[in-house]
Amino acid sequence: MTISRRNFLKSSATAASGLMLGMYLPGLSSEALAAGTIYTPNAWVHIADDNTITLISARSEMGQGVYTSMPMLIAEELHVNLKQIKVAIAPPNAVYVNALLGAQITGGSTSVRDGWEKLRIGGAQVRTMLISAAASKWGVDPAQCHAEHGVVFGPNGKQASYGQLAEAASKLSPPKEVALKDPKDFTIVGKATKRLDTPRKVNGTAEYGIDVKLPGMVYASLQQCPVIGGKVKSFDAAKARTMPGVIDVVQINDGVAVVANSYWRAKKARDTLNVQWDEGPVALLSNAVMMDGIRDAVNKEKLINIKTTGDVAAAMGGAAKTVKAEYESQLLAHATLEPMNFTADYRDGKCLLVGPTQFQQGAQGAVAAALGLKPEDVTLHTTFLGGGFGRRLELDFIVQAAEISKAVGRPVKLLWTREDDTTHDFYRPMALHRLAAGLDGAGKPVGMTFQITSQSVTQRAFGLPKETLDPFMAEASIAAYDIPNTQHDMVIHDTGLRAGYWRSVSHALNAFANESFIDELAVAAGKDPYAYRLDLLDKQPRLANVLKLAAVKADWSSPAPMGHYRGIALMEGYDTSMAQIAEISLKGNEIQVHRVVVAVDLGRMVNPDTVEAQIQSSIVFGLSAALFDEVTLENGRVQQTNFNNYPVLRMYQTPRIDVVIVDSTEKPGGIGEPATALIGPAVANALFAANGKRLRKLPLTAANIARA
Repeated sequence: MTISRRNFLKSSATAASGLMLGMYLPGLSSEALAAGTIYTPNAWVHIADDNTITLISARSEMGQGVYTSMPMLIAEELHVNLKQIKVAIAPPNAVYVNALLGAQITGGSTSVRDGWEKLRIGGAQVRTMLISAAASKWGVDPAQCHAEHGVVFGPNGKQASYGQLAEAASKLSPPKEVALKDPKDFTIVGKATKRLDTPRKVNGTAEYGIDVKLPGMVYASLQQCPVIGGKVKSFDAAKARTMPGVIDVVQINDGVAVVANSYWRAKKARDTLNVQWDEGPVALLSNAVMMDGIRDAVNKEKLINIKTTGDVAAAMGGAAKTVKAEYESQLLAHATLEPMNFTADYRDGKCLLVGPTQFQQGAQGAVAAALGLKPEDVTLHTTFLGGGFGRRLELDFIVQAAEISKAVGRPVKLLWTREDDTTHDFYRPMALHRLAAGLDGAGKPVGMTFQITSQSVTQRAFGLPKETLDPFMAEASIAAYDIPNTQHDMVIHDTGLRAGYWRSVSHALNAFANESFIDELAVAAGKDPYAYRLDLLDKQPRLANVLKLAAVKADWSSPAPMGHYRGIALMEGYDTSMAQIAEISLKGNEIQVHRVVVAVDLGRMVNPDTVEAQIQSSIVFGLSAALFDEVTLENGRVQQTNFNNYPVLRMYQTPRIDVVIVDSTEKPGGIGEPATALIGPAVANALFAANGKRLRKLPLTAANIARA
């Protein structure tokens, strides 16, 4: 049984996709409020009679720029200046379903790809309805009217603002078909635009989950088992109950919560709890045990085919040379700057949720199920997210806040410590890759096999049937090179530790293996890594183009500066073609990355300024994982606790990043994640150029290099 990533999530989500117009949408944030009455011609545009225009971002803003790019798409067709509008993040509703993921989810570098046409149509429909309302009011043909900058103009100097027309327009039936602007006429989309959320983030008025305050709100700190999945056997809260400000101590499914009139008081009282735990099976785990299980699974568990082309056995059997290699990727935490938190207010059979999430419908549904409510009795406001990276697709901390609120009968803000966050994550899973290739007499690959063995996040998160291809594990598994005979397979093995989607998901795992291996083939063939790749891209013009652009920008044909070495990596992912060249030096066995050159073709862009920022942030994020980070377990306990032992790249360690963006007319691709996936293999290949050591296990620490 096989299933595509898109079709699986579409079939597993309960919400339907599509553009629903003229509907009432409860739960919109205060950003959408205006002095006058608000009218909603469709789900994307809110116009008040005081001419306040609010555009809706259907995706959560976690630093990636959708608070600006989504409204840009609407504003382009609505003919309004971005400076005239407000923005709100959408509440849970089927109209906001991400058609590429089948649910109201922010992730997978899908926001612009999903919204490119949908949001422009939404803006054009409202513009057409406003023009129709004006034409009817003036008794003229709509063809005699046009809209610009929030005003409809008609014959003989007639004009009316959108606010003056909003009530009449909202009563019209949305047109089924509208003409969209030719991209050559764009005045907003494709232009570098300052982000709309920057002023609020600079002046401190932007609301993150950690900033939320509700009337009568109290604070909770939750003691969870030091072993993930462990349960409370018993607890003694006698001392905690006597401490200043403590309101209550309650047990929920995931642990024991202390509720107090300040967070600090709740946390100090929590530290005095005496909890006895049933640690469960995870207590038996260590990294060695998990990797042994993965290796054992290669020979015992079902092999699931991703794709096969040609006759691999014949090609490999007749090859002049065979090359084999094995690669390991480590456990990783998300390490968002804002720790997990959420605010809940349960009362009278209804629940209000306020906080940072990437999965609105999931949050609404999970809380409804936990509290015995109907989903429509759960209202959700999404704040800004202080980082997501896939961690805020999970719902554990949201359900915890709701359960605590119900237990104490008050609005409660639950706030995790950094240590809670690092030790109770849903970790990027370990992976083992085994690759083999047969080369002809000229060193070209005539056959190749690829096998990934890892955990399926999709089985846990969305109930993917066992022995079914997980499309999220298969991402970037098929390298883009022209190899006539290939076989790509996966083995799904549950290590016992909960795993989650991590920025770039399996692209990072598979690109590390594929791009390290293609470098090994170039060495075996006695060829330059750049020239070897280019020779295998006859059928991939976009990839060939970005590879050439990166090589020119990095001056690949000339020697690197004294003591510096370069490595290259290439990938198509999220409908985006990208090449990276990393330039490094070594101090002993410690890598310093001096420069990264990125060439990218992501099709049509909404905001080039955001594209460049996303690439830069992806490289910083990916370098932290490639150079330093690894989650390790002893007796089921995560050993990393904070940024002192799970570091992120410091400013002085950040390389110069040069970005070349192709001016493309292809369909939009995703940009929030591809650069994260490529930086690891680019640096690993530069390491080989520097000292001849092929490090096949991440991270690229000095200790691992010394052992290689």
